[in-house]
Amino acid sequence: MIEYVENKEIIARRIARFFRSGDVVNLGIGLPTMVGNFVPPEVTVILQSENGMMGLGPAPEKGKGDKDLTNAGGMPVTVLPGGCFFDSAESFGIIRGGHVDFTVLGVLEVDQEGNLANYKIPGKMVPGMGGAMDLVAGSKKVIAATTHLEKSGASKLKRLCTLPLTAAHEVDIVVTDVGYFSVSGGKFRLEECFAPYTPEWILASTDADIAVADDCGIFE
Repeated sequence: MIEYVENKEIIARRIARFFRSGDVVNLGIGLPTMVGNFVPPEVTVILQSENGMMGLGPAPEKGKGDKDLTNAGGMPVTVLPGGCFFDSAESFGIIRGGHVDFTVLGVLEVDQEGNLANYKIPGKMVPGMGGAMDLVAGSKKVIAATTHLEKSGASKLKRLCTLPLTAAHEVDIVVTDVGYFSVSGGKFRLEECFAPYTPEWILASTDADIAVADDCGIFE
């Protein structure tokens, strides 16, 4: 029997493989920020932060960050040569103008209709939506990044979200720590399994309709 073990690193590693040199990418707070650590060295992406930066570099070494240089989540960042700074109006003009190729967002729930919920639950200490509504509407591709199961064992992939929506019908790809799914035709399509999980385990552990691709691969 396969036992589920949370693994955020494999999510970040797989998402980093989607990018091509020259892509403009926005990484949401939390888990998505890990993606930047796994972009292949031969691929050069342009990381954008909605608080007004373009050309972000790797996270600084502990204790070496600049308190005045942070991303939208308040985490210290570096800026590569050629990077630039601008105000929020310019930043959201880039986002709303369709100039972001990929946005990667953490989610509380995502469903087979491409809906996602990722913002504050009343009465609980959960971050607000930030620029998420603009990002999912303006980006060319939206990737939802999430662990597959809640601590309770419930699936975060749903037939229909139960929490207030951040956006409707905008998610293109979902990557969890058990597999990579595309979203189309009102269902999830399992494109890859992440070892040791199998399609049978994923179908049994997910509260949603899933079609398994004929060429479903394995990512390790």
